[in-house]
Amino acid sequence: MESIRIRLARPEDADALLAIYIPYVTGSSITFEYEPPSTEEFARRIREISARYPYLIAERDGLVLGYAYAGVYRSRAAYSWDAELSIYLRPEAQGCGAAGILYGALLELLRAQGVYNAYACITHPNERSEHFHRARGFRTVGVFSHAGYKFGAWRDVIWMEKALREPDGEPLPVVPVDRLDPTLVNQILNCAS
Repeated sequence: MESIRIRLARPEDADALLAIYIPYVTGSSITFEYEPPSTEEFARRIREISARYPYLIAERDGLVLGYAYAGVYRSRAAYSWDAELSIYLRPEAQGCGAAGILYGALLELLRAQGVYNAYACITHPNERSEHFHRARGFRTVGVFSHAGYKFGAWRDVIWMEKALREPDGEPLPVVPVDRLDPTLVNQILNCAS
């Protein structure tokens, strides 16, 4: 069995990633989306997110185990140095180390881009996800009660944050991931794998 490999997602990965995401939409409150997106919509999301932030895939022996990405936290200019993270795994890939490897690479790429803060919004309770984030240095910073309604119940969410760098005066603009030095990107992805 090969080791887990991390790579950048491409729009043509949409079908494989959507197969992982659909059960989260149709069978859980982990995502607040009600209906699964189409392959075309999912490919559009990959393109849009990848224009600025890392969108990563973990695979082993050609099988996609899961994916993680960063996205815009808020649209106002002052939030430009913050990113919101998401991660989804195949059920059988949970506990194999793929999530930690994905997040490690994601956080390193965000640091290289100049992002200062990473945020995770987690449907509460989700002890596994909360523990996963705490183990990676995230801390709970807020609870939104009854923030979403899914499957006949109101759901709370917690927000967790991790500082990726210390504020040091006026920040430089965040570098889009596709403008980072390709050697650095490959080094981060290879070291994570």
